[in-house]
Amino acid sequence: MRYRNTWMEATVVRTQQVAANVMQLQIAPEKGMEKFTVGSHLDVSVLINDIPEIRSYSLVGSYDPKAPYTIAVKRLPQSRGGSQYMWRLKEGSKIKISQPTNHFELGFGAKNYLLIAGGIGITPIVGMAQQLAHRPEKQVNMLYLGQSSEEMPFIQELQELLGYRLTLHFSDADGLFDTARLLEMVDERTQVYLCGPIGLMNAVRKTWEQSPFENTNLRYETFGASGLFAPQKFMVNIPGYNKQIEVKENETLLHAMEAAEIDVMYDCKKGECGLCQVDILEYTGDIDHRDFFFSEAEKGENKKICACVSRVANGNITIDTAYRGN
Repeated sequence: MRYRNTWMEATVVRTQQVAANVMQLQIAPEKGMEKFTVGSHLDVSVLINDIPEIRSYSLVGSYDPKAPYTIAVKRLPQSRGGSQYMWRLKEGSKIKISQPTNHFELGFGAKNYLLIAGGIGITPIVGMAQQLAHRPEKQVNMLYLGQSSEEMPFIQELQELLGYRLTLHFSDADGLFDTARLLEMVDERTQVYLCGPIGLMNAVRKTWEQSPFENTNLRYETFGASGLFAPQKFMVNIPGYNKQIEVKENETLLHAMEAAEIDVMYDCKKGECGLCQVDILEYTGDIDHRDFFFSEAEKGENKKICACVSRVANGNITIDTAYRGN
């Protein structure tokens, strides 16, 4: 039930490792480039255990009609296989990609901006920095966080672009970033754009919700579906279908349910739309909510789970799909 994608053949024209675990790929579609705005992403068709899947990757930089699409992929040891597939691509590899789509549009109505990037979440932020830095009437600052400088791509380019307006934070040297410090970096008119891992995203959202600033001034995009626990297999009991199924470490609850011929509606497969939510009847262990659909309060209630990304750690779960096929 994928939506609005027009698939096209494309060729990987260049690969370049730009950080310790980050590979940059330049991709040329056979029918030519489509214009895109910063914050856009491509969907890429990948094979994981010989099963077709879709992964989304933000486009790096601004549109250039003479340049191929550029993405950057972080190799994740706990990946279900998407990053491994992308890292195996070579110059000349043929892949299928979607048209560029933007759910993280940069608005130009504000004067003050703070861009926040965590790890590989830097990819959509680079183009935003470029666009804003070249508009003298805009005041832009960036906070770029990561494990270490070796793990963080584009540092030199951003330093040349932003100078003192770029703040770097390395957790191996500086420890965890205290998100309360963000409130000293913004005012009520600042627009904040955020992309990074789920831990950072949740911490910034919580800080913002407790601040006096407007929620609409914090804009963010999910990047992948990293969780608070390492992926592990778990059992799912579905009384409505009189079935019990296993979800493996490298698959989603949604995929396991589809394989068991259990009907679940879905759309984005990124934990954003909420269409795949199912009711939690019972559980043991921890619900690892990896979605960005439910609020923090709703996640704390553990009454529902987004089957496309969220998981169970250290236990099992009983659910009701609230949908019955004919």
